[in-house]
Amino acid sequence: MTPVRRALPEDAEEVLRLRQVMIDSVFATEPSSSAWHAESLPTVRRRLAETDGDFVAFVVDHPDRPGALAALVAGTVDYRIGRADNPHGAIGYVFSVATDPDARRRGYARAAMETLLGWFRERGVTAVDLSASAEAEPLYASLGFVRKPDPSMRLRL
Repeated sequence: MTPVRRALPEDAEEVLRLRQVMIDSVFATEPSSSAWHAESLPTVRRRLAETDGDFVAFVVDHPDRPGALAALVAGTVDYRIGRADNPHGAIGYVFSVATDPDARRRGYARAAMETLLGWFRERGVTAVDLSASAEAEPLYASLGFVRKPDPSMRLRL
């Protein structure tokens, strides 16, 4: 069994490192930059310290590198006005799943995702959304995620 734990404020730098691993794998055509990490670090530490909020990150410690993380999953619970299939309006969103390149294919992301899905269930979430890379889609499909027609749009402010 893979030991999954909730990320702590002292994990913030590693959380950002693995977030960058995910960004680099999804947006491989854009130049990688970690310049934003220093500005983000205090916010990530603060959010990881909140234990009863709408954000959580679960991690797996790297078995071969003390102090490093092997895997990360992070998610939030958002509120939407309810509807027939979700009267309380709680929606989960997974926005960061990453495994260190030298720790892949060991079940770490699956174990962390299962822990995150349990956290969502405890909060009354009845639907969870995520964006899947082609490489990760088989994992998500095996957990029950299905593609949906998505008319999403975005405005950058």
